[in-house]
Amino acid sequence: MMTVDDLFVLLGGAGSRQYGGEAVSQLAHALQAATLAVEAGEPATVVIAALFHDVGHLVGEGDQGQADRGIDERHEEAGAEVLRPLFGDDVAETVRLHVAAKRWLCFAEGGYWDSLSRASKVSLGVQGGPFDAAQAAAFRDLPQADAAIRLRRYDDLAKVRGKGTPGLDEFRAWATRLRADA
Repeated sequence: MMTVDDLFVLLGGAGSRQYGGEAVSQLAHALQAATLAVEAGEPATVVIAALFHDVGHLVGEGDQGQADRGIDERHEEAGAEVLRPLFGDDVAETVRLHVAAKRWLCFAEGGYWDSLSRASKVSLGVQGGPFDAAQAAAFRDLPQADAAIRLRRYDDLAKVRGKGTPGLDEFRAWATRLRADA
């Protein structure tokens, strides 16, 4: 089992790799997503989910570039598995559902597909594509669906090269506090 410190070391180190086909690193993407969550007034569970939503790309040997080869490494599941023992179900389920939220948004919102980056469109293809009506309805019935949709929107916006954010250590207090409450 990882510790909170292990997560910060992992994100600070392996997070320096480029984030898939995006113009930012994993770390910059994570910091931007978490900063957007803070700016929106989200609770600590969503802020920490935003910070670590893609940690599944980094655990083990990582899965960088797999989507381009048509492979879904299910990073959302790997991330939820790492986060659940540390931060509980609210964080883990929000992370686990952030890919499903992208699939739901493609089904539910006209124009959402067009707003996705090229890399997000490629990964969506290997993640199952947009939901159909039955899948969309089942997703909306899940307790963390709304939080996952909000996280997805931060995820989509958190790809701006050179955007200033607080440093990783600024989020350690959020994680420590949430860990104590979990």
